[in-house]
Amino acid sequence: MKNTCFYKTSIQHKMKKIILVCFSFIVYTAFAYTIGPFSKDSQPTQVVQSDTLPLVLATNRTNLVETQLKNEAFIKFASHSLPDNLKDWNVYKTNLRKEIIRKAGVYINHQLPINSKETKSIKMSGYTVKNIYFQTRPGIYATANLYIPEGQGPFPGVIVMCGHSANGRLYDAYQSVAHTLALNGYVALGIDPWGAGERTTVHGNFEYHGANLGASLMNIGESLMGVQISDNIRGVDLLCSLPYVDSNKIGATGASGGGNQTMWVAAMDERIKAAVPVVSVGTFESYIMNSNCVCEMLIDGLTFTEEAAVLALTTAIMPCNHNQDSNSAFFPVEMIRSVNNARPIFKLTGRENDITYRTYDLPHGYHPEDRKAMLGWFDMKLKNKGSGEAKEEKTFDLVPAENLMTFQNMKRDEKVISTAEYCKIKGDQLRTSYLQTKTIDIIQKRKDLIDILRINDKEELKKVHTYGITDGWEKIALETSDQKLIPVLITRPKSANAEYVIVLNPKGKNETSHQVAGLKSEGKGIAVVDLTGMGELSLNKIHNQTAYFHTLARSEIWLGKTILGEWVKELNLLVKFLKKDFQAGHIAFDGVREAGVAGLFLSAMAGNIDTLVLRDVPLSYLFDNRDSIDFFSMAIHLPGFLNWGDVSLATALSGKNITFINPVTMSGRKIEGSDLEKYKNEFEKFCRMCNQTNKVHFK
Repeated sequence: MKNTCFYKTSIQHKMKKIILVCFSFIVYTAFAYTIGPFSKDSQPTQVVQSDTLPLVLATNRTNLVETQLKNEAFIKFASHSLPDNLKDWNVYKTNLRKEIIRKAGVYINHQLPINSKETKSIKMSGYTVKNIYFQTRPGIYATANLYIPEGQGPFPGVIVMCGHSANGRLYDAYQSVAHTLALNGYVALGIDPWGAGERTTVHGNFEYHGANLGASLMNIGESLMGVQISDNIRGVDLLCSLPYVDSNKIGATGASGGGNQTMWVAAMDERIKAAVPVVSVGTFESYIMNSNCVCEMLIDGLTFTEEAAVLALTTAIMPCNHNQDSNSAFFPVEMIRSVNNARPIFKLTGRENDITYRTYDLPHGYHPEDRKAMLGWFDMKLKNKGSGEAKEEKTFDLVPAENLMTFQNMKRDEKVISTAEYCKIKGDQLRTSYLQTKTIDIIQKRKDLIDILRINDKEELKKVHTYGITDGWEKIALETSDQKLIPVLITRPKSANAEYVIVLNPKGKNETSHQVAGLKSEGKGIAVVDLTGMGELSLNKIHNQTAYFHTLARSEIWLGKTILGEWVKELNLLVKFLKKDFQAGHIAFDGVREAGVAGLFLSAMAGNIDTLVLRDVPLSYLFDNRDSIDFFSMAIHLPGFLNWGDVSLATALSGKNITFINPVTMSGRKIEGSDLEKYKNEFEKFCRMCNQTNKVHFK
């Protein structure tokens, strides 16, 4: 027996090695075909406009990054298996729960007082709805509704979790679930997720809770998934505390993002005896390069488990998926893969009848068909009634959303804080601790930064492909040891001793004209490069919208990486290439926004960039404002960065001369005046603490 979360039988391991070897051969063959013959003659004739840089790769090869990541997800999926005996399973599930809690940043404290407060009661036909808020973390409260059937009780209780509707629990579809549960003898608790409903930045102004807002939690060492799991566990605490609820009969349900929450809370809290996640169960593999919210993202998830294992942690579960779903990650075929992979554990533990599924020819959403199936499943599992087949609903009336609001006077209790407020409060705490640092272990901090960036492997330069010269630019593609291509345009310096400048813009080479023009006039050597997700390596469109770095960022994190970490590795290869093949004696860097941060981190880790110009780069990762939150893309976020330090520490570790042009906050607000002076003092302090003599300039 292996005391580990990554158990494999020897036979399975051998079989997988054979599969992976075969698959790797196929992938490499496909890759070689994709990049095609590397010669000048093999490239199509380029018609270059005066304001457009020449292409290095063919125009139809923007899917290289997506293909690679999906292949990597396939391999990681195949590497996970579940134990085949009860003893090993018990070890596995304990370790898995611990790892999920650690990676997601789940807060659990069952002794924390609930402190539920009621603000309004609404009498319905056969039940009552109470508008409440209750404590989920010390001093932090969530808004919710309690739907209580008429009668003596005790009743089974069900927590109803909301998806991506901006108005949270007030949305008709989520209301409907709670109404029908109450009419059928269940106490239902509908909770606003972080950043939605009444938990938005401005009370009454509904907003999307994910994207950069939700991702900002990662910088303070938490995750949107983690805070949601924490809240929902507290929701179970609340239900179990009510005298009219049978604490041994608790269920959970929700759709889309709420269905995802349903699966996770049922896996993490054994008090939940039955779960019905709707249009939300797929495979972790299917999430890669697909359209999902950060609230559905487990940090490093695919590195240590798959969705089947999470299903196996639940007591009893019935996913409902739809054939017309717009998101292929939740197609029934993906859900069935996970269900079938989880079934052996249910059989092993004597629970063969505790996992099943339903599929409907419906679009994405929580429809009447799903509610009927949910009622039948809960009746069987929580009331010991019926066979689990769908049960007809009773007629119910929706309540106007404004009547269900906990705070109807638009004066929200200050204890109900938003994601933005929480990020700012905890960020301030981490910054305060950081600024009080007395000593710095430089070697350890560099190692820790590598861990923060998720740089888990050493990338090597495998081959250099040249494509001749167009408009004075040497066209080169660097092939890496992990089968990436890095397209580079290079002009040589006018003087043999002149420096080379690496120019980088996150939107690609054709956005670097301003940077390049000045460098050309100075006679410097220039290397303009597209890294993963940029320019020629940009992504295909998902749901008719450019994925850009949102989808890429999530996918990388699922796979145990970060975009910034990948950029750092690729930049490092380029630096080594320029020094070896172009005899560059001095390497400078000129980077914009997120790309500038990557250059700074490489310099902090390796010190092989001699001078840096960083444009529109944040001076701190501290969350400052909800407005203009999309100034930076999702690529900027790093799990636990403010626990490590801040930008001033990275600058000090670099030891190089650095110029910040138009330094900004994380919301893109220009830093000037007294605020800039404070940062100047901070940067100088950390340079002294690291015994560095480098100069840091701000323009």
